[in-house]
Amino acid sequence: MSEDTKAPDIDALMQAIPYARFLGISIDQRGNEITTVLHFSQKLIGNPVLPALHGGVIGAFLETTAIAQLAFEFAGGELPKPIGLTIDYLRSGRPVDTYGRAEITKQGRRVATVRAEAWQDDRARPIAAAHGHFLLKAADEPADK
Repeated sequence: MSEDTKAPDIDALMQAIPYARFLGISIDQRGNEITTVLHFSQKLIGNPVLPALHGGVIGAFLETTAIAQLAFEFAGGELPKPIGLTIDYLRSGRPVDTYGRAEITKQGRRVATVRAEAWQDDRARPIAAAHGHFLLKAADEPADK
């Protein structure tokens, strides 16, 4: 994103997505960086014995993190559509807030590859990582596709 381009309000965009609101995902946007935050709620627990976050919640959080990064980098278009996403679960997600960051590792005209990580207390110890491909809307593509 260039310096003269105004950064989009990605948190407002995320709050417009019902599932992101249901999960309690918000965006901490500081300058040209964004961090997603999954605010802990009891409804996110998948294993009450440990207790641990549900794996589907972690996967959805990482997908949302990747989409937020793409929306931030390519402001003004439609949200990218996931083509494929692989999640590596590295350790149990404890019942605390979870943070995420994504990096676009390759970008073409129609497809972008993104890597995302989620962590809790220590960014050096991620609880999960994702690698995904996303379909981007081309600038010259009609809006009805």
